[in-house]
Amino acid sequence: MGGRLEGKVTIVTGAGSGIGRASAIRFAEEGARVTCVDINAATVEETAALIGDAAWPVTCDISDPAQVQAYTDDTVRRWGRLDVAFQNAGVNLPGVFHEVPDDVIDRTLDVNVKGTMYGCRYAIPYMLEQGGGSLINTTSVNGIVAEPYLTVYAASKGAIVMLSKGIALDYVKKGIRCNAIAPGWVDTPVNYAHAEMLGGLAHVYATIDSFQPIGRPGEPVEIANCALFLASDESSFVTGTVLVADGAMTAQ
Repeated sequence: MGGRLEGKVTIVTGAGSGIGRASAIRFAEEGARVTCVDINAATVEETAALIGDAAWPVTCDISDPAQVQAYTDDTVRRWGRLDVAFQNAGVNLPGVFHEVPDDVIDRTLDVNVKGTMYGCRYAIPYMLEQGGGSLINTTSVNGIVAEPYLTVYAASKGAIVMLSKGIALDYVKKGIRCNAIAPGWVDTPVNYAHAEMLGGLAHVYATIDSFQPIGRPGEPVEIANCALFLASDESSFVTGTVLVADGAMTAQ
């Protein structure tokens, strides 16, 4: 057990699986108390059980601002403060752009863009009261470069990049930092539907060095370690940036 987040109170959305689960666990290992948020009750409760008393599971649809405000307020009521809010939850609903139905466009923007906005919006007043905090938002390499079948997703992730930069500038004098993490292809279920459109997951992993030069998918804990750095005081001079963790995908 480490102490890089000792005494800090954190929120992690999308904590039921993948990067969110790995991040919630890493935060707790480093001394944080963690509100674990996910739309799937069973998986987020499983994450909290893996952590123990330092975790509180919340079932929530982050596209609903009232639900986001409720878990944020309840986190502070439960633990007395809020130091880190990691807006990690998102959806990836691939498709041929002109065939994408309105409900997919709406769901992508509601979860990825609005959900991230809500998470930041409701955390900021508490951080202002206590004189600082860290906001972390999961974007993607697709917020920087595009890929086939991901036009709507890429648009949503590009919005998160600029949202994070704007928040950083608005609150930099108030002790609140805001950064984004841009993962490459990580071995997490959010990517599986896209993999099917590219010939299946086995094919993608067999040919992954054609687009991700490191030659393998990332592991969720590797992205969690990036989030841990941004959550900790070690990144006190880092705000308004995009931390790219993509096995050199965007270096090409």
